[in-house]
Amino acid sequence: MHSKHANEKIIVVTGAAGFIGSCAVKYLNDKGHYNLLLVDDIKKTEKWKNLLNKKCLDLISRHELFQWIEGREKDIEAFIHLGACSDTMEMDGNYLMENNFRYTVRLAEYALKHRLRFIYASSAATYGNGSLGFCDRHDALEELKPLNLYGFSKYYFDLWAKQQGVLDKIVGLKYFNVFGPNENHKGRMASMVYKMVPIVQQEGVIRLFKSSDPANFADGDQCRDFIYVKDAVRMTCEFLENDLSGIFNIGTGETTTWNTLAKAVFKALDKPTKIEYTPMPDGLIGQYQNYTQAKMDKYKEKTGVATPCLFNIEDAVIDYVRTYLLKDERW
Repeated sequence: MHSKHANEKIIVVTGAAGFIGSCAVKYLNDKGHYNLLLVDDIKKTEKWKNLLNKKCLDLISRHELFQWIEGREKDIEAFIHLGACSDTMEMDGNYLMENNFRYTVRLAEYALKHRLRFIYASSAATYGNGSLGFCDRHDALEELKPLNLYGFSKYYFDLWAKQQGVLDKIVGLKYFNVFGPNENHKGRMASMVYKMVPIVQQEGVIRLFKSSDPANFADGDQCRDFIYVKDAVRMTCEFLENDLSGIFNIGTGETTTWNTLAKAVFKALDKPTKIEYTPMPDGLIGQYQNYTQAKMDKYKEKTGVATPCLFNIEDAVIDYVRTYLLKDERW
């Protein structure tokens, strides 16, 4: 626990024990911010381990947040709202809308009413199959077609913000494929790097899906915009220091094929490359994104940063695997 410094206002971080949330807390701690209200539901998960060695004011459940902030608006500087159900296979639409949409609306309304900085996680899942591109322009928002309920619940809040005319007062961040330390609790939603490492250690092989669109993508050449969590949280927290607003992509702006990612994992483990290709499950065909690439022009132009990310894919994988996964360490 941490005692409050005079004059230092509170930054509220929701989803604080989660993957991106706990890394954001680490980043803020490293920057000298200890006056953090962490919001998360730990329940019976291992997420608490992500908060070891982190400094904060308090850790509360999301169910207690609105009661906690009542009357404390003068003590609060900003919200970094990362809390959500992020399971793309979750099928309970009512739960997702309550958790990801309505909760976010309530929090945004509080922040707007009291003129507090509000930075929230949208998602690249809002872009659907990518046929409309991955551009974070506001005028194309209505045309997007998410492929799953999770993407829909995130998309709905983006639309709400636009329809309420408040996109120029808040910041929405569309995270692409984030990977890195502190995702141990995510189970099936953990990154492929996290899943590949034990398989390579035990079997010496990585299995990738065969292409569902061989005319355009060879096996394993489906690609993603993979971004290291250390870059993602640095880009996120920099919005506390600028006065930019609107929706921004958080990605590298480059694509990495699954084959390239797999080779980086073999290299990080000092193992020879051995990749096998397996048929894509029927349930994934039609929901699977063969290509994602964040359009980063707006981010670069508005922030004045020519190269958003400090890590290239190989360096990121090596840092993640050798510094964290092999040592069972968190960041």
